[in-house]
Amino acid sequence: MFARTYKNLLNQIPTGVIVLDKKYGVRFANAAFRRQFFSDKTAGSLKDVIRCTVDADRCGVGEDCALCPFRLAFQETIEGGREDFRKIVMPVYGEEGIVKLALRLKIKPMGKYVLGLLDDAYETEIVQELQNAQSIQQRLLPAGREAGGITFSYLYLPCREIGGDLPDVYEIGRDTVGVIADVSGKGISAGMLSAFVKAGWDKTEPSPAEAISKLNAKFKELNMDERSYVTAEAVNIDSDNKTFTYSTAGHIVPILLKSGLKINEITYKSPPISNWMEGFDYQDHTMPYRPGDMLVLMTDGIVESKNKNGEQFGIERVESVLLRTRSARAFIERLQAELKEFCETFNDDLTAIAFDLE
Repeated sequence: MFARTYKNLLNQIPTGVIVLDKKYGVRFANAAFRRQFFSDKTAGSLKDVIRCTVDADRCGVGEDCALCPFRLAFQETIEGGREDFRKIVMPVYGEEGIVKLALRLKIKPMGKYVLGLLDDAYETEIVQELQNAQSIQQRLLPAGREAGGITFSYLYLPCREIGGDLPDVYEIGRDTVGVIADVSGKGISAGMLSAFVKAGWDKTEPSPAEAISKLNAKFKELNMDERSYVTAEAVNIDSDNKTFTYSTAGHIVPILLKSGLKINEITYKSPPISNWMEGFDYQDHTMPYRPGDMLVLMTDGIVESKNKNGEQFGIERVESVLLRTRSARAFIERLQAELKEFCETFNDDLTAIAFDLE
């Protein structure tokens, strides 16, 4: 009777509670705990109750079980009988796949049992919200691989949950438009600014320079300080006349045009979208191309990515990959592979778009 009563009471409180025995078996997990771990089990194997992602038949016998942050959090209390406090981050199976939970655990010995209290669910909620935001941002990426009769491929690798780069490809009439933008900062603030770029970009404007100018005007209305800015470059591909028109805003990485065995680096100096100066007149520039050429836009994160020795990937390696590939898709796939092999880890967002010009 008492056991049923205290379990009912614990199920009413907002703090997550879990009770383990000395063999790491779960004797009870209250409703708040189960909600945070997407679990429907009140007792049983620790692996099942916390919806652990380790591939093992039984809890504690897998190769990665010795590194389980949840198990390690309870180990000192179980073995030494001492109270403990831990901050842990761990993957679990959520409702739509694997999610990461950030938790603060208070652990107390209680005779033959050990009590775990989730001190604060705030960090967990932030992680879940970041994952929701990441999912939304993924939906803002180009959905297809063809626009206006032009096939394209793109690379988008944010270095954090929320990226500050923005690739976009769409049609205006019979023309194909490609846009790539890189906002200042990283993480949540960069994600918010990239969402502003996405919403503020005029997809009805055929002139890249006019589209950049309009976005610049909207940016100034935000009245942000000088630390906030956006670099961008845009191209409008006219496949009927075999030309493309481009404009840039502070983008230091050149547009690459591969024609046969030659690569043309297209650069144009201009200020970024910012509050740094008034009245700059962005310009359009038009160039011809031949069917079979390839056009590449990218952000500086690609060329500035460094390996463990501090060496940058560099524009030369990008061009080497471009010279060795015959299609936009092959270029993006090989570029991503060589970046990962060269850098292993990234400190900036990596974004590129490649077009097969017809």
